Amino acid sequence: MSLSYDGRRFRALGGGDGAYAEYRQRGNLVWAEFEGGHVVRGTVTGTCDAGGVLRLAYTMVLGGGEVIAGHSTSTPQWHGGTLVLREVWERYGEHAATGVSYLEEVVLEKSTS
Repeated sequence: MSLSYDGRRFRALGGGDGAYAEYRQRGNLVWAEFEGGHVVRGTVTGTCDAGGVLRLAYTMVLGGGEVIAGHSTSTPQWHGGTLVLREVWERYGEHAATGVSYLEEVVLEKSTS
């Protein structure tokens, strides 16, 4: 497996509403926690294949109290040197929906002090 997600941070392409996720990885197991914007708390857990494709289940609680659950498949792509995940997702239950989202890696600036 050449692409590791461990320690990488992602947010919606273009900044979104401020929510971001920090991924962890051990072998092919991948997980992340996310919050910010309209998301009070969210998690994803799943697997990563040899090509870096993520298959994840997710849950989140939104600011209005809605509880959302679903699954996604995220395919890594490189855009101008930035790692972008093309995320095909499906939500279950009363908030059922499907769609495609794009997540961009956020590289933290190193402090010079």
